Amino acid sequence: MNARPARHIDGVVPWPEDLAASYRKAGYWQDTSIGSHIAEQVARRPNDEALVDGPVRLTYRQLWQHSGALAQYLLDLGITPGDRIVLQLPNSWMFVALTLGCFRVGIIPVMALPAHRRHELTHLAALADATAIIVADTDKDADLRLIAQQVAAEVPSVRTVLVHGELSDCSVETPEHLLMAGTETPVRFADSDYDPAGADVACLLLSGGTTGLPKLIVRTHDDYVYNVLKCNEVSEFDDKTVYLVSLPASHNFPLACPGILGALFAGGRIVMLPSPAPERALRVIDTEGVTVSAVVPAVAQTWIEYQREHRTLRGKSLRVLQIGGSRMPDELAARVEPVLGARLQQVFGMAEGLINMTRLDDEPEIIHNTQGRPVSEADEIRIVDALGEPVPDGTAGALLTRGPYTPRGYFRAPEHNLRAFTSDGWYASGDIVVRRPDGNLVVAGRDKDMINRGGEKISAEEVENFAYQVDGVEMAAAVAMPDPTLGERLCLYVTLTPGHRIALEDIVDVMNRAGVARYKIPEKLVVVDVMPTTKVGKIDKKAMREDIRERLAREHSSV
Repeated sequence: MNARPARHIDGVVPWPEDLAASYRKAGYWQDTSIGSHIAEQVARRPNDEALVDGPVRLTYRQLWQHSGALAQYLLDLGITPGDRIVLQLPNSWMFVALTLGCFRVGIIPVMALPAHRRHELTHLAALADATAIIVADTDKDADLRLIAQQVAAEVPSVRTVLVHGELSDCSVETPEHLLMAGTETPVRFADSDYDPAGADVACLLLSGGTTGLPKLIVRTHDDYVYNVLKCNEVSEFDDKTVYLVSLPASHNFPLACPGILGALFAGGRIVMLPSPAPERALRVIDTEGVTVSAVVPAVAQTWIEYQREHRTLRGKSLRVLQIGGSRMPDELAARVEPVLGARLQQVFGMAEGLINMTRLDDEPEIIHNTQGRPVSEADEIRIVDALGEPVPDGTAGALLTRGPYTPRGYFRAPEHNLRAFTSDGWYASGDIVVRRPDGNLVVAGRDKDMINRGGEKISAEEVENFAYQVDGVEMAAAVAMPDPTLGERLCLYVTLTPGHRIALEDIVDVMNRAGVARYKIPEKLVVVDVMPTTKVGKIDKKAMREDIRERLAREHSSV
């Protein structure tokens, strides 16, 4: 047990003291750090392979050495325990080593997504009071070094830019440091010098963001360790597990459900890929003997189609395919095992806490038609109607939850916390679910205004705010339109002031100039004379979703 008191950080909403004490008494919280659990495996199996990233193969000892060197490098740059750093790296051994190094010394990574650009990164750095931003040098068509410098220029707290790749070849405002240099830094600290307390903040994850830009989700070592251990138990991770990471590693799903951390806690092996493209992913599953991976439904569909056509998977190593991020169509769920040879495990959860999973020994009907049940007996669930009253099993209602790994509030978001959390700690997830008599949940939709594009959540409000910057837009409403591959894509409805015309490119230009992530860009524009409204005068997005469905059907039938 760690006797050091937790480090206080303004803006963190703590669990009530009596509840925290009850979680510790029940053994849910062990007052241990994430790093200490991996250190156990380093001591037990130092020469076993821990991570594969293309030609790079690291043993547990080597991964531990690299993480320590990178932690020391950050400390030498003046980044101290409790500091927040915005971390935006692609799937790589560097992402894992650096994240582990932060966990070991109490530096707090803010888990930015690879698709984020200046708009989102500036928001995250400012909200977190980040002292540093860490990026790859480029990503696709984006100069991330330049973007990081722009963030540093706009956010006074950012003193350091670290780059994985090449440094800028021109004069820059904020000092740049080469991240790879950190791997050669001699380690001068002992883990006992820094080992975080269980109640210390481990990392800040991102919310799906239904009201503008993402909120920051506080995950402590206590609650995140418990999250990982319970997911490990249900997913049956052990030292024979070979886990393929092809979704962005900074997402909670591939990071800790059980994900990267689960594999390392269990003494297994991680295989990193930059993307889930089937032509490479399926080949790597065979060559590396991958036993489990996690994808979103759109990726699962591409894997199934590719395997049917090319028969790339020839071995039988893939035992489990976890699918989450958005609701998987029942008919697609039934194809996973016959085509890919892996047992499907549906995962429905949120970075804010609650994780539900089907069990590996569930009957096919449960696996195909539900999104599982809570991983912990301590997870509390209420399903309520519009008045907050509980609904009976079999009836759709809004999901409320609380428990030992569901935090009590977002970071530095007091006004939003009043809407998202009840006074007694229930978190309103925004999901509409049905609980069956057997306890399994079926996701029926969302009660908030959000588009789920292949697992990436887009705030309608954020997109609408950009639309209003275009001259001539009178009213704007962003809605989801159905898509067979991604589930949903983004459609923007607008009304115009008299005499104006606009094209989709006008909206796109405004968002590109602001440095908005590509996945948030509208893919269809519908100009209408009058916005449909409800009886009480609110914009009727349900009617618009039905309208775009009909428009797409007509377009398809005319082709």
